[in-house]
Amino acid sequence: MSSPPELRLNWCSHEAAKYAVEKWHYSKSLPAGKSVKIGTWENGVFVGVVYFSCGANPHLSSPYGLLKTEACELTRVALGNHKAAVSRILKIALLFLKRHCPLLRLVVSYADDGQGHHGGIYQAGGWLFVGTHSGERAIVVGNKKIHPRTAYALYGTTRPQGSSVVAASAKHKYLMPLDDDMRKQIEKLRKPYPKRVGSADSGTPLNQSGRDGANPIPTLHTIEGCSHGS
Repeated sequence: MSSPPELRLNWCSHEAAKYAVEKWHYSKSLPAGKSVKIGTWENGVFVGVVYFSCGANPHLSSPYGLLKTEACELTRVALGNHKAAVSRILKIALLFLKRHCPLLRLVVSYADDGQGHHGGIYQAGGWLFVGTHSGERAIVVGNKKIHPRTAYALYGTTRPQGSSVVAASAKHKYLMPLDDDMRKQIEKLRKPYPKRVGSADSGTPLNQSGRDGANPIPTLHTIEGCSHGS
C-alpha cells in the first residue's frame, strides 16, 4: 500500500493558475476580476489551483445580508494528476482562505449540470446545497464558453467579433459558511443534495492527465475581503 503524497497548498502566480485552468479545467479560461489563487503541490510537484474570485454576479453577497467584502465565489478547481481527494484539497484551501481573508464570511460555488456535475466534491465537504438555478446566457468565443462579464473584461464588449450566444446550463448552488453565526443564518436554506446523474462528480475531470506544471511563484492577487497575513 503506497503512502499518501505530501500535500501542500500556498499562493501561486497568475501564470500558474492560468496554466492549470487552461490545461485541466473544462472552461479553459480564467474568470475576470480580483481573485485569490491557491496552488496545490503533491510531493513538490504542482498539480493545480483552487481559484476564488468576486464571481460574475455583482449581487453575490446581497441575498445573505453581507457586504461585497464578506462573500466570494469558488470559481475554479483545476487539478491535474493528483492523489489527494478533491474534498480534502478544498477543505485545506478554505482554511487557508479563512486565515488570510478575515473579512470573508461566506463562499458560494456552483456545479454545472451541463458538464454532468452534481456537486459531489461539495457534498463530501459538507457544503450546504440551496437549489438549482437556470443558467444565464453564455458567450462562445472560439471553442470557449465564457460569461458575458468575462467577455467584456477581455474584449471590451459582451459580443466579440465572431462570437455567438448560447443558453447556459443549469447550476447547482452550494454555500460554505466561514463562521458559526453565518452557518446558523443560512442553515434554513439547506435542501437535500441532488443525486449524481452523469459520469463526473466534481468540477474537474475524472481522468486528469499530466504531472508537468507551471513554475508557480508566491504572489497574491487579492479579492476585497483579503489581507495578506502570515
